Amino acid sequence: MAVEQQNSKVGNLFTEHPHALGMSWAAHGAGAARIGFELLVVAGACFVHAIVPGWFTETAGRKIVDLSDHIKKRRMGAKNPEQWSDYDI
Repeated sequence: MAVEQQNSKVGNLFTEHPHALGMSWAAHGAGAARIGFELLVVAGACFVHAIVPGWFTETAGRKIVDLSDHIKKRRMGAKNPEQWSDYDI
């Protein structure tokens, strides 16, 4: 019985959040990975901007607004939009 409960808890780590948002594990993972990659690119632009202030002057701000809009659109089309917090990816 204990092993079954443990397996259930592990399974929930992978599926509870995506399912609450009306998504599969794979769809959630793909979206989160895409956003994560975009944030890494923006982080790189920020570090370059820190050294050369004339470069990438609007990159981070513009991308953050774009990502926010993307997340809001995903939330509106979601199966359970009330489950989405303001900061979910």
